Amino acid sequence: MLTQTVAGRTYDYDYNIGSRNMGMAIGVAFGAGDTVYVLSRQHEQLADVPWNKTAVLAKVGKYTVPDAPGGEELLIEFGQYGDGDGELIWPTGIAADSNENIFVSDEWLNRISVFNSSGEFLNAWGKSGIGGGEFQGAAGIAFDPDENLYVVDSLNHRVQKLGKDGMYLGQFGGFGTDDGQFNSPWGIEVDKDGFVYVADHKNHRVQKFDSDGQYVMTFGSFGTSNGQLNRPSDVTIDPDGDVYICDWANNRVQVFDKTGRFVTSLVGDAQEMAKWHKQQVQSNADVLKARRRVKSLEPEWRFALPVGVAFDQAKNRIVVADSQRWRIQMYRKVSGYVEPQYNL
Repeated sequence: MLTQTVAGRTYDYDYNIGSRNMGMAIGVAFGAGDTVYVLSRQHEQLADVPWNKTAVLAKVGKYTVPDAPGGEELLIEFGQYGDGDGELIWPTGIAADSNENIFVSDEWLNRISVFNSSGEFLNAWGKSGIGGGEFQGAAGIAFDPDENLYVVDSLNHRVQKLGKDGMYLGQFGGFGTDDGQFNSPWGIEVDKDGFVYVADHKNHRVQKFDSDGQYVMTFGSFGTSNGQLNRPSDVTIDPDGDVYICDWANNRVQVFDKTGRFVTSLVGDAQEMAKWHKQQVQSNADVLKARRRVKSLEPEWRFALPVGVAFDQAKNRIVVADSQRWRIQMYRKVSGYVEPQYNL
């Protein structure tokens, strides 16, 4: 359904962007104007390296994403595979500060790398461990209104609060299933009032905390029905307080209101291929023929293990990192939508 109106809200499918360059898209951050940063990681065949047939490509792509499809453009890419300055091995989270510096977490290197908007490496901090400012599986990251950085420390089953320079400020959580405890948390978001939302991956829920780390409430429970989750990977909040949860293993994004009431699901509606994907298909006659022989193209429209979700406030746009399709899909939350009249 390209447009759905439910509970006083209208979600209108926008368009999608993807290509081989985007790889396994896992996270999104927004810059000024039409700028969108997409974090990706993928395995790629290396035919010219016989002793190592695959390698990991880990990078950030800076894109122009206009209001209408067709004008999208890849501006630059930065970050590459490795453990040196400005390099990444298994990046997981991405966030932009008010200066459009880009922060990227790496769950293999257990550090945060910082780049400017031109992709130049600025700084890195963090290491493996269980102390303050140390990580075991650095995952989702998000800034609060004061530009403190919250980092999901996944295998330590906690969230750490740090300064932009990595200075340790505090933490909350611990392993378990009780309120305020985690099992391998993944994504994170902070709303305009400073409340922190954590995708509690293996507990199949999202938990909300205040800025001091005190438990507030839970969204979702395990399952496949409306309002239920299976390994949630990320979460974001819009200015109205609606909560969008990347329901990873159920291949959808679930929408809740601020009270925890289920609103609707977004499942992916890419009935038109992304511009660069279309060019790839049309350039290969065998692929084009194979695609025309399938019984239905609907599986191509849908999300396949969506990993990241973010809300672009400037454009009222929900952006989903559709990891297995090598693309982002976008919906707009439309205000004042009026149903068409059919009895004219």
